[in-house]
Amino acid sequence: MRRLILLAILVAAALAGLAFTAAGSSSSRTVTTTGHGVITVAPDEATVDAGVQTRAQTAQAALSSNADEMTKVIAALKAVGVKKIQTQEVSLQPITNAKGSVTGFIATNSVSATSTIANAGKLIDAAVGAGANTVDGPNLDVASQSALYRRALQRAVQDARAKAKALSSAGGFHVGRVLTVSESSAETPVTFGQAPKAAASTPTPIEAGTQDITADVQVSFAIS
Repeated sequence: MRRLILLAILVAAALAGLAFTAAGSSSSRTVTTTGHGVITVAPDEATVDAGVQTRAQTAQAALSSNADEMTKVIAALKAVGVKKIQTQEVSLQPITNAKGSVTGFIATNSVSATSTIANAGKLIDAAVGAGANTVDGPNLDVASQSALYRRALQRAVQDARAKAKALSSAGGFHVGRVLTVSESSAETPVTFGQAPKAAASTPTPIEAGTQDITADVQVSFAIS
C-alpha cells in the first residue's frame, strides 16, 4: 500500500514538473528584430567659426594687433544677430627661420557664432568684412534635435514590430508585448558649407538642404 502511495506521489510530482517546464518554455518564446527610425527635417541653425591671425616681430605686438582686429570681427558678428557666440581659441606662437632663430610671432583668436539659417551667409560676410582671415563652416544643425530624436526612436520601435509581424506571418505565430528594448547609438549627419576665400559684394549663399535624425533599436517581443 505504501508503495502505491509513494508511486502516486512520484507520478504527480513528475506531472507537475512537466507542466511547469511547458509553461516556462511557452513564456520564454521570443522573436527579436531591429528597427530603424528616420525624421527628415530642414536645419534651422548655422554655426560659423571666424578668426584672425596676425604676425608681428614681438609677442606683445602680435597679440595686441590681433585683439584690435578680433574685437571688430566680434562686433560685426553681434551686429548681424547671433544666438550664441563663444571663443574657441587664443594662441601665440613664435615664428622661426631655418636656423631655429625666432623672427617673429603669430597670434590667433577665433570664435564660434550660431545664428538662424537665414543669417548664416551674413555672418560669413560680416566676419570677413570686419577683417577675419580664417572662416570655417557653416555647420548646419537642428535646434530641437532631442525632441526629433525621440520621435525617431518611436518610429524605430514601430519598424521593429512591423518586422516581427512579417516574420509571424511566415512563421505562424502571434506577436505579443515588448519584453526588452535596447537603443543603438546613431550619429546625425551634419552638412558643412565651404568657407569663402574672400569677402564678396554678393551675399554668401547658404542652402540648408535637409538633415536626417536617425535612431536604431533592438526589440524582443513575446510570441505565442
